Amino acid sequence: MSNQAQGSEEVLELADLAAECARELAGDIDTMTSMVLETLASGGALLFCGNGGSAADAQHLAAEYVVRFRRERGPLRAMALTTDTSILTAGGNDFGFEEVFARQVRALGRSGDLLFVHSTSGDSENLVRAVRAVGSIGVRTIALLAKGGGRLKDLGDLPVIVPTDSTAHAQELHLAVGHAVCDRVDQAHAGGTP
Repeated sequence: MSNQAQGSEEVLELADLAAECARELAGDIDTMTSMVLETLASGGALLFCGNGGSAADAQHLAAEYVVRFRRERGPLRAMALTTDTSILTAGGNDFGFEEVFARQVRALGRSGDLLFVHSTSGDSENLVRAVRAVGSIGVRTIALLAKGGGRLKDLGDLPVIVPTDSTAHAQELHLAVGHAVCDRVDQAHAGGTP
């Protein structure tokens, strides 16, 4: 098979998975949207974290809320816990990489906030600890997962598991699901500052 044909196969596979997600995750997308709208309406913030490519997705989605997605609207309270290199390196050095998100959640999270964890494996210790840390402070969680969900599927409030074992496709689909929610939130907030 030529490289060009392989590239086309990859895109076709993603298209099939996206269609499957649209069917299977419609209810989860509705629930996610409701959770985000409730959080923002009550003055809460959206917190995002993940590792590697999932960290990039977390940052990307936080930016969509603070800046905008498709429509003009006021800024919405969101932050990525993956962007402050001083906090990440000091926390990793002093307490271990397993604690870098849990420590930030305990410092920054407040009752009524909503934490998004992005994980293709569902087993990243630093994300597991972040979800466990929020229970004591009243922060709800949404876990964007793949590969069956790992340990994170049994923690927190809403596990959203995309049906793939491919890390690349999982990240692409997590971003698509995040954008679907963001688009609905934009519609709800369009035309004014919340």
